[in-house]
Amino acid sequence: MRDLPRTSSGRARPVRLLRLVAYVALPAEVVLAVLLVGGVRIPGAVWAVAEVLAVVLLLAEALAYRGLRRRGLSRRAAVAELVPEPVLRLMGHELRLMAGLGRWVARRPHGVHGADGVFPHARDQAALMYGFAFVCLVETVGMSYLLADWPLVHAVVLVLDVYTVLFVLGLHAASVTRPHTLTGDVLRVRQAAHVDVRVPVGRIAAVRHESLFTHEKAEGVLNLAVGSQTSVTIELTEPVDAPRLLGAPRPVHLIRLHADDPRALVRALTRARTAPSPTPGRPPRA
Repeated sequence: MRDLPRTSSGRARPVRLLRLVAYVALPAEVVLAVLLVGGVRIPGAVWAVAEVLAVVLLLAEALAYRGLRRRGLSRRAAVAELVPEPVLRLMGHELRLMAGLGRWVARRPHGVHGADGVFPHARDQAALMYGFAFVCLVETVGMSYLLADWPLVHAVVLVLDVYTVLFVLGLHAASVTRPHTLTGDVLRVRQAAHVDVRVPVGRIAAVRHESLFTHEKAEGVLNLAVGSQTSVTIELTEPVDAPRLLGAPRPVHLIRLHADDPRALVRALTRARTAPSPTPGRPPRA
């Protein structure tokens, strides 16, 4: 297949054109859907044009994806060419929150299979998150009553309010189902659905139980407070990357985190750091 013409930034021109069309068409589809739910009468011609545009856009995206795959790109790389990374990361974050709700109900934590140690960290935020969700629920009921005479505004606000309740519960569910884990010589540090950092045990210079309730922002420091507190401090010999939500790199050399049983986490890391090296086998006979 002939290579697609590329711009100075290295991205194929048809792909950039598809992105521009999607930036216009998809928000327009959302607006039309909200208007329809709100009871606004939409002319048939406008709705037909919008649907045709959506179908054409989907077909064009499918053809572009197929062309990228034929050029040798992996599935992930092909999707990344068509969808901006920040959008993919935001979508992935929202999907992980909703999946967290399902895992929470099913009592199936994520990423604990084969782990040598599992360290939950969501207990001390439970009361706060439940209280916040209850306040959002009360606000949803109140706004539904106040906006009953404005169907369009009521529909939009109701969708936003319900999603807010699910979002708050999803944040807590993700924290419950994504604990810190220690597997072999790697500590996996997590918080909700937006932080997932793998720290090689060999890079840990010191680990200590340290309760802190104030955390000043500093370059190279990752503070993962739960209920406004951290209880374990980890110093590193060399930085590890803790990407931000939208993918920007963030090298950190000091990590402060919380665990329901911080002393157990400190003991496990201390044992992993001081574990004796395997005894070498006998030298072969001459």
